[in-house]
Amino acid sequence: MKKLCYATLKEQGYGGYLLEKAPERVLQFGEGNFLRAFVDYFIDMMNEKAGFNSKVVLCQPIAPGLAPMINEQEGLYTLYLRGFENGQKVNDKRIISCVSRCLNPYEDFQSLLDCAKNPDLRYIACNTTEAGIVYDPSCQYTDRPAASYPGKLTQFLYERFRIFGKEKGKGFVVLSCELIDDNGRELEKCVLSYADQWKLGDDFISWIKEENIFCSTLVDRIVTGYPRSEADALNQENGYIDNLIDTGEVFGFWVIEGPESLKEELPFEKAGLPVIITDNHKPYKQRKVRILNGAHTSMVLGAYLAGQDIVRDCMHDEVIRGFMNKTIYEEIIPTLTLPEEELKGFAASVTERFQNPFIDHALLSIALNSTSKWKARVMPSLKGYVEKFGRLPECICASLAFYIAFYTGDHMSAEGLTGLRGTEEYVIKDDANVLEFYDAHKNDDAAALTHAVLSNTAFWGEDLTVIPQLEKFVADTLKTIKEKGTYEVTKAYC
Repeated sequence: MKKLCYATLKEQGYGGYLLEKAPERVLQFGEGNFLRAFVDYFIDMMNEKAGFNSKVVLCQPIAPGLAPMINEQEGLYTLYLRGFENGQKVNDKRIISCVSRCLNPYEDFQSLLDCAKNPDLRYIACNTTEAGIVYDPSCQYTDRPAASYPGKLTQFLYERFRIFGKEKGKGFVVLSCELIDDNGRELEKCVLSYADQWKLGDDFISWIKEENIFCSTLVDRIVTGYPRSEADALNQENGYIDNLIDTGEVFGFWVIEGPESLKEELPFEKAGLPVIITDNHKPYKQRKVRILNGAHTSMVLGAYLAGQDIVRDCMHDEVIRGFMNKTIYEEIIPTLTLPEEELKGFAASVTERFQNPFIDHALLSIALNSTSKWKARVMPSLKGYVEKFGRLPECICASLAFYIAFYTGDHMSAEGLTGLRGTEEYVIKDDANVLEFYDAHKNDDAAALTHAVLSNTAFWGEDLTVIPQLEKFVADTLKTIKEKGTYEVTKAYC
């Protein structure tokens, strides 16, 4: 079979949407699975549905990367989006054609700088992981390229300023997709720090602030990447070899914090895409963290101890699913600020996503670092509920007992703290201080262990024993778990 490229598709008589030629209007730092299944998918759809007519030039942020493979396939790749939508099983296939090429700045830094000469270039998208947006003072302007992503971006922006600095409208809309709070603002801070450190001048600093828009964004799609076990069969089915097949869930949602004018520039709405441009992305982030992530964290530890291993199977158990739904609809949603119907619609999509037949989402992988996850994802709902209603949210409090039960280890090993599910061992993975704490308290009775955990301000940033009745509730629940198991406790709250 021939490799995927435009000529191969023409030979096959491919009748789907393709955009072979268009101006490069987007520079994207990151060529990995997530951006290709998320940002590039949305751009491809805008090209087809709204006449966006834009190509994306990719830049690999680290070496080595996918540049040779992407260029060999002329930027083309097959994307499968799979899952449940409106109660129906979905398996959508699309050839993405918005990518023009991929640059390797470690082999040819000048090729990246040359993109700054393109007057059509308007947008910069990036996802260089949570560690990508960092100010590293060891980076120098003379590095080719700078080691950090913000350093590379500053070098690129200065080249743009040097060429077009006297023209209005030649700055960029920067769409930061890294999973950190206020990602766009943090990226801008790093760029301004480099501009100052490298003494690139007040005019350049003013240009950064006045001619560029650094958008903080919220991204939401599970991307499962290259389907190694299925690739050969999919290639046979398609009649071409695609070394860049990408897969993800059908659900996707993008919130971009920016000025109203972006709605005209970026025709997401015209293309019918689930993208919101708003002056404040934080309520949507709160919704995702508290409902989607909070549902995961509050449900999976008890479900694992009850004998489940993957999320999808939990959704087929009426007791576990009922517990999760009660937690979301009766205890989390009432504490949030967005309109109730909007929150319920998102919650319904969460249930569909958890049922995805194409994703085996292991409970133990979600359980990683559950101490910090419970603090960030569930504790705000606990406090918000108590503040609003003056009583405890029973399912959330039970989830705190599930967490303690899961972390009650049997012995320390080289891999971490080992717990027992019946006679089966599992490894609890968290920061060393967390594991050492639970190892030291593994022989405590329910009351003593609960007090030690809830009063540990290093875990929670505050003493949770001051919340009225919480300590007694959790201790009593933990005692019941030891006597009857988490499934019986879960059943009591459905």
